[in-house]
Amino acid sequence: MSGEAIDLDTFRTQTRAWLEENCPVEMRAPVTSDRDVVWGGRDQSKLTAAQKTWLDRMAARGWTVPDWPAAYGGGGLSAADTKVLREEMARIGARNPLNSFGISMLGPALLKYGSEAQKQEHLPKIARGEIRWCQGYSEPNAGSDLASLATSAVDAGDHFVVNGQKVWTSYADQADWIFCLVRTDKASKQGGISFVLFDMASPGVSTKPILLISGYSPFCETFFDDVKVPKENLVGELNKGWDVAKYLLGHEREMISGMGLAGGGEALIERAKASIGVDAAGRLADPLLRAQIAMYDLRARAFAAQSERFIDELKAGRAHPAQPSMMKYYGTELNKARHELAMAAGGSDSVEWESERSGGGRAARAWLRTKANSIEGGTSEIQLNIVAKRILELPG
Repeated sequence: MSGEAIDLDTFRTQTRAWLEENCPVEMRAPVTSDRDVVWGGRDQSKLTAAQKTWLDRMAARGWTVPDWPAAYGGGGLSAADTKVLREEMARIGARNPLNSFGISMLGPALLKYGSEAQKQEHLPKIARGEIRWCQGYSEPNAGSDLASLATSAVDAGDHFVVNGQKVWTSYADQADWIFCLVRTDKASKQGGISFVLFDMASPGVSTKPILLISGYSPFCETFFDDVKVPKENLVGELNKGWDVAKYLLGHEREMISGMGLAGGGEALIERAKASIGVDAAGRLADPLLRAQIAMYDLRARAFAAQSERFIDELKAGRAHPAQPSMMKYYGTELNKARHELAMAAGGSDSVEWESERSGGGRAARAWLRTKANSIEGGTSEIQLNIVAKRILELPG
């Protein structure tokens, strides 16, 4: 057995023992609602004792971001060690201790483009879950054509003055800080964009939730009226924020593609059996639905295998630059298919909206929410165009 194999085996043994000892029992139960998800932030009063304990223990080891450098609050783990950690967490059903746009989007961008001062200031707070971030990209007239954005940042000496509006800003009303694209030069469409960070508590920042057909309001309109942003909060070079934006979008699409890993067909089959019944052989009584779930399960397993390969290639710097678009497209389509099947499997209960029996219409509301999957992070049409042009190299 090689030294590397022994090292990994030792790390696995030690990690398994630590997780068994330190992961609260409550944090090993499946996530059933938004209340089970920890986003962190300045206000952690709504966290349960178990959530807080799990977050603090994992953050203390740097395992909320295990592959980030230890100097910035990470675990400093290799790709192989990080994979072992994920496998051992999955083995005991351990929940992710922290979900964060800071981890999945801003962090990688800061690691690549941020100054040392910016890394020291923001990355440890992200790793510890102390600041919740939101993303200021889309505008009312700049969605798929994001480079048409008009929110302006005017040079005012030691700071910028930001004016404009963003839309579809996920959880802006709950976020502490925002990473935001602003126009600092009108001479060039993409060349006049800069990437800035600022506190959502800054004077002149306001938000307005957007009510969705699901009855939820995760998205917001966000308004900036003469917001002062210190120049030290400019990430990368002035007027070159488009490079940062594109890099971050790759990580966002990687994050969104993870929706396709939410579950296999077993839970769907059991739900369908409970509402539809079984045949003489104990199988789901509806053969057509049974076949549809089986096909979904095959697709989900294939996607999980491809996703693992993609993450390995991404961490090693070998992934195709357009591959996040491919993964985002397929992952979101798979997630939509899963919720369509969940509606079919639940029978009439699935269309109920408010009763305790249906969990307040959980299935229907989740199904409706998935309709946004093919829009957020870049529409499915845009992703397919990228795949066609950059991976398949089809003519324009």
